[in-house]
Amino acid sequence: MKKFVLTGMLLSGIIFSGMAQSRGASDPKAKTVLDGVSNKFKSLKTVVANFVLKIEGANNSVTDSKKGIVYLKGAKYKVTLPGQEIISDNKTSWTYAKDVNEVTVNNVDQSSGAMTPAKLFTNFYDKDYLYKLEPESTEKGKVLQNIELTPTDKSKNIFKVIVSVDKKSQSIAKMKVFEKNGNHYTYEITNFTPNTNLSDATFTFDAKNYPGVEVVDLR
Repeated sequence: MKKFVLTGMLLSGIIFSGMAQSRGASDPKAKTVLDGVSNKFKSLKTVVANFVLKIEGANNSVTDSKKGIVYLKGAKYKVTLPGQEIISDNKTSWTYAKDVNEVTVNNVDQSSGAMTPAKLFTNFYDKDYLYKLEPESTEKGKVLQNIELTPTDKSKNIFKVIVSVDKKSQSIAKMKVFEKNGNHYTYEITNFTPNTNLSDATFTFDAKNYPGVEVVDLR
């Protein structure tokens, strides 16, 4: 599975680059909902969230489905999926592939447009996207506030994102990305645990725990 798919939304080609200055036809009601999510997340010390990633083809059939966990502490993160781990201490990032027992090491891009999984929960509505509030829906007993985001740059591969916010908890419940090629990527948050005790060691890669691992250092 492409690293882009794993980190783009988390964990999409959305550019999450800080608190937005809205422009164009963005909906102030949608901004109120998104501000609530962002402010709540910023008040938490850590987050552990279980999620399901579903990849759908143009005919809406599920072509792949995987369960994962994301650990967040400020700008630091760790994403685990079957056969893969993506780890960052906000200075260095490690992408580990179990099938080949290989880890790729990179410097973290500190530019304003850098993507990080933590920003799934904050600042996902920047100046590059317009957003509007859609009708509420109910799923699994939760009332969801649905917000559609569309890029102002029509050359992007992604043409639409639907963010679904749990109205009661003010947290992201689901996020669906629509690509021009007909593919859809859906991340559903199945469990959200705030303020878990996470040590900084969680967010570094220790080769000693991966016997025989091949290190590809691209820094």
